[in-house]
This record gives sequence, C-alpha cells and structure tokens, in this order.
Amino acid sequence: MIDGFKKFISRGNMIDMAVGVVMGAAVTAVVNSIVKNLINPLIAMIFGKPNMDGLLAFTFNGATVSFGAILGEVLNFLVVAAAVYFCILVPINKLRDMSEALIAKAKGEEDAKVEKEQEEKLSNDEETVLLLREIRDQLAKQGGGNASDTPSDVR
Repeated sequence: MIDGFKKFISRGNMIDMAVGVVMGAAVTAVVNSIVKNLINPLIAMIFGKPNMDGLLAFTFNGATVSFGAILGEVLNFLVVAAAVYFCILVPINKLRDMSEALIAKAKGEEDAKVEKEQEEKLSNDEETVLLLREIRDQLAKQGGGNASDTPSDVR
C-alpha cells in the first residue's frame, strides 16, 4: 500500500500539479499585491475610498449588499486572467510556434533531400537507358543485323 502511494506521488502528473499549485499561489500573491498597492490606491484617488468594498453598498434589515466588493473581485479576476495570459500563455504559444516552425523547416529540408535523391535516381535510370540504346545500336551496326530483331520494349 505504501509502495502504491510512493508511485502515485512520484508520477510526473503529480509533480506537475504540485508545481502548478505553487506557481498559482505565487501568482496570487503578486496579483493581490498589485490590487492592494496599485489598483486600490487608484480607486481611492478616483472615488475617495481605499477599496471598492464600501462602494455601491446598501444595508437593509442588518444585511449589507456591496456591489463594490463584487466589482473588486471581478477586477481581481481580470488582473489574474491578464497575468496568466501575458506571462504564461503568450510565451508558451510563441515557443510552440517556434518549435513547429523548426520542425516544419527540418521536415522541408528532409523532403527536399529525398526529392533530390529521387531526381538523381531518375537521371541515373535515364542514363542507363541511353547507354543500353547506344550499345544496341553499336551491336546492330557490327553484326549487320536488323534493328527490328531487337525487342521493342528496349527502345
């Protein structure tokens, strides 16, 4: 049972997931810092409040509804989405495009090499046919034989 757990933990998927969770926590800390130290002070400059929690809030029967807090979380989500897109997805897509281009280039060079080899093979075959025709003609001249005596598929 412990061996199975060791296999489960040491699998590549589990390690990748652990790295993803750690990186997610690091990105969350950075985004929270951006919201706390940049966006909230900008909001305070515009609306006169340090954050959006009290913005567009009303209380009824002791319950407070705060649309500002919802807007703050939506803004936080958008900052996280932008950070993930520009810091992770864009570089990964560029690397993927570059690797696909290199693979296509290598494959194109390989295809060109194969095509060149085929052309050389065809030219060698053509040379062989011409040489055989020349030998046939020389034999026909020497033997005084008739050219029609030779098989027609050699022509």
